[in-house]
Amino acid sequence: MDTAGTAGGAGAADAGEAAGAADRAGAAGAAGAGGGPGTADAAGTAGASDGARTADAPASAGTAAPVRRAASAPESLSPSRAGDFMQCPLLYRFRVIDRLPEKPSEAATRGTLVHAVLERLFDAPAVERTAPRAKSLVPGQWDRLRETKPEVVELFADDPAGERLARWLGEAERLVERWFTLEDPARLEPAERELFVETELESGLRLRGIIDRVDVAPTGEVRIVDYKTGKAPRPEYAEGALFQMKFYALVVWRLKRVVPRRLQLVYLGSGDVLTYDPVPADLERVERKLLSLWEAIRRATETGDWRPRPTRLCGWCDHQAHCPEFGGTPPPYPLPVRAAESGEVPQGRMGPD
Repeated sequence: MDTAGTAGGAGAADAGEAAGAADRAGAAGAAGAGGGPGTADAAGTAGASDGARTADAPASAGTAAPVRRAASAPESLSPSRAGDFMQCPLLYRFRVIDRLPEKPSEAATRGTLVHAVLERLFDAPAVERTAPRAKSLVPGQWDRLRETKPEVVELFADDPAGERLARWLGEAERLVERWFTLEDPARLEPAERELFVETELESGLRLRGIIDRVDVAPTGEVRIVDYKTGKAPRPEYAEGALFQMKFYALVVWRLKRVVPRRLQLVYLGSGDVLTYDPVPADLERVERKLLSLWEAIRRATETGDWRPRPTRLCGWCDHQAHCPEFGGTPPPYPLPVRAAESGEVPQGRMGPD
């Protein structure tokens, strides 16, 4: 039987937001949740991390020396890290095993800020959940973010007059204000906000993640909502964007034995809402996909065979200095390895070219 995991506040895990690189690169291909362990270019699935909180965020590069954990084999899978492996196995290694630091980006940090504002707004009574009230929360949440993640201060180190920071904060306010054209928070009473969820499948694979918002209707129907600060993907990439949501739905299903009635992506960058109503067969396909993906990760961990997978997203990667595709050399592999057995599939590609 599946082992019920935990469900708690976001403080149970590091919260972060990956930049919307997939959207900026045209979401070059999508690994849909209904297929095998990857098809064509998996950047569409990686795009699931745009605007999402990740339960196992990469290390940050800040003014102080980051605390480096001892290397260990992967023990769980989140939507963001699944997207990393499908996008590029070597990127997964850099983030999960080597824990190489990454510089904060304006896009990712703005997303984290907007998420914090939308979460905090629900602390107010329904009648006070207005656009002006939400915008007024931006400066305070920015101060709080600088306290909890001092490395973000570096984003504006070359802006002594504060002009670029003012524009950046203004962009965050506009994203917050646009939310009110898509949803009415005065009519919403979320059952959960920034909900950390974790469950262990029958296979032993542990899934974890942070859900932005969970709504429960009086009839008991569950809606999972995720905010995105980027733009909605083109229709041909919508399946990849839904991968993250189906992942969350699978976790909730295994935890609560209830299939969420609706999955909802709110794209603040473009003012779009993408919805999907899953059925058990959808989530069973996602589970098979994740098991196949986890087996590939396990083989790569044991053999040390983490190959780069060049895509247009490489232009936004922080690890070019360590990547062979850019003339770099990865750090010495910190885990014991075994020789690959005859017939094992290399880990550089997740699907047919």
